[in-house]
Amino acid sequence: MSAQRSETTTTTTGSSRGSAELASERGRTTIAETVVAKIAAMAAREISGVYAMGAGMTRAIGAVRERLTGAPGSTQGVTVEVGERQAAVDLDIIAEYGVPIPDIATGTRRNVIEAIQKLCGLEVTEVNIAVQDLHLPGEESEEPQEARVR
Repeated sequence: MSAQRSETTTTTTGSSRGSAELASERGRTTIAETVVAKIAAMAAREISGVYAMGAGMTRAIGAVRERLTGAPGSTQGVTVEVGERQAAVDLDIIAEYGVPIPDIATGTRRNVIEAIQKLCGLEVTEVNIAVQDLHLPGEESEEPQEARVR
């Protein structure tokens, strides 16, 4: 561990609910749960085989929100708990048919952990993945959010 990295993340202090607070002798950095959730969502969407994020009602609400605001739900299907030094992530995904689900889960978990640790400096204790549905070829009526925003 380098001296500089050690200096910036040596201690954490009590944080308000929903954020992590990294402290050093030069000041504090507070990271909100929404930031960690957005990072997790982006990292999960990067994995081949993750068709969409969210499940059932969450996706329906996200679609309505997207139509009203024009912006996709960036944390749809993501729930995080952020402590002083650690984070735990729950993901609801829709998998693409033909891509092995264990491979999707392994890649998604690895990518989410790396992104949160690199960008936030938090230890990720767990990434729970729930495959809520399977996207079959020809089911284009349920386009992923990313494809509809153009």
